[in-house]
Amino acid sequence: MVHPFGKLFLANFISLYIKKIEGKNYIPKDPFIAVSNHASFADDLIIPSIIVKSTNKKIRTYVNSRFYKSAPLKIFLDHYGCIPVDVGKDVKEEEKRKKTNQKAFKLAKQALKEDKNVIIFPEGGRSHDGKLKKGKVGAAKLALAAKVPVLPIGIRGSYDILPKGAKFPRFKRATVHIGKPLTFSTSNLEEITGKIMTQIQKLSQT
Repeated sequence: MVHPFGKLFLANFISLYIKKIEGKNYIPKDPFIAVSNHASFADDLIIPSIIVKSTNKKIRTYVNSRFYKSAPLKIFLDHYGCIPVDVGKDVKEEEKRKKTNQKAFKLAKQALKEDKNVIIFPEGGRSHDGKLKKGKVGAAKLALAAKVPVLPIGIRGSYDILPKGAKFPRFKRATVHIGKPLTFSTSNLEEITGKIMTQIQKLSQT
């Protein structure tokens, strides 16, 4: 069984905060990159729980490297296959960011090759106000390199569960809309990212 604790306990706990999931039939059987809007820490649990429960496969998720500074949190993140990435506002040294993020890219590509799925929040961080921010090209770059589809997901209501700055979750419930997998005929990263973000925007407003 994949992540038995996560599937038997954590996923059931997270399900209490999910009002509805639509589009689960769009989740591919073959490896893919799941992308979603990111308005809350709740997203970091909601999306993985849905993907793992639906596919019974291990996942790898891009996570800001600053969260690895906490030893207990690092143990949790490592257990669930998270991949640390450096974000400009937290890591000012460009050479270090480049090295960390190149390693993250290789790990994510290898995971897809090993029949695992990858989760990326293309905004690169949580939204301060719940509104969708401009997407970064990382998911597009990985999709082209690994030759896998991108699964767009929109979450509505997670900001109300745990907005940025809140210490404890509120008992609110989110709606999750999963869209059709995306494949691309172009190699233009900005164009692909634009298409990804457009779908996330539509799904998160449904």
